[in-house]
Amino acid sequence: MKNAAIYVRVSTPDQHVESQLYDLRELAAQRGFEVVHEYEDRGVCGKKARRPGLDALMADARKKKFSVVLVAAFDRIARSTRNFLQAIDELDRMGIEFISRRENVDTSGPMGRLFVTIISAIAELERSLVVDRVKSGMRRAKLEGRQIGRSRLDVNREQVVIDRRTGMSLTQVAKRHNISRASVCRLMKGANDDCNLAIAISSGEAGIETRL
Repeated sequence: MKNAAIYVRVSTPDQHVESQLYDLRELAAQRGFEVVHEYEDRGVCGKKARRPGLDALMADARKKKFSVVLVAAFDRIARSTRNFLQAIDELDRMGIEFISRRENVDTSGPMGRLFVTIISAIAELERSLVVDRVKSGMRRAKLEGRQIGRSRLDVNREQVVIDRRTGMSLTQVAKRHNISRASVCRLMKGANDDCNLAIAISSGEAGIETRL
């Protein structure tokens, strides 16, 4: 007899998980599974990747506490294809079967594995199309002369570096030049990198002169 875990979820606090639990307990009995634990998330949106009940289920799955996971439907695991596939892929790597009652999908069988493969391929195609659209939009913006990415800071960079090196705090320098603390840090890092590069070049030239 296989040990099984049940996972149920409802999106709002006023909804109930009892109907899902009843159907999944019945499914487990029909398949001859022993339900060792029931995990639930109440009032948790499926768009959230992190959920207490699902997190606990995945943690116990890694401890091999069960070999089958039962859910009422795909959308109980996640509303997005990416999050759904992440959960299914991790369960598959651990050798744990996934069964969805509504879609009648069982990853222990060839048809179930084929279905997950098809879903994965569609998700990969979707990601590729999104990347292509972004690149196309960037090319069009560049041709139209529009700014792509972070615009160059309109600030006296040398003065920022001088102010910081004379002992002014990040906050003081940022306020004086009307930029963010992160921008001050970037400018300082750039100045330090340039200084290190100059020192390295100078040392190299000195070495060449000595050898000559």
